[in-house]
Amino acid sequence: MDRAEIIEHLRQSLTVILGRPLPEFGEETRILEDLEMDSMRFVELLMSLEDTLGLEADPETLDPEVFQSAGSFAAYIKDRLDLTRA
Repeated sequence: MDRAEIIEHLRQSLTVILGRPLPEFGEETRILEDLEMDSMRFVELLMSLEDTLGLEADPETLDPEVFQSAGSFAAYIKDRLDLTRA
């Protein structure tokens, strides 16, 4: 799965979690600030990604810069998926 596919998957998941369409969602979208997500919604997003992508998120690796933008979060997801599939 490449970054573009992950970004689209994030957009779809966040549309469901936030209950609204996200037509302007892309690499530069700031997940917490632009989408006004709180920590509970972010946990819900992580759980959704675990179910749908098989993501194994390690709390030790979730530094603040990971979720500064959709692009940085997609890079984190890709790295984690690559680790679990290696």
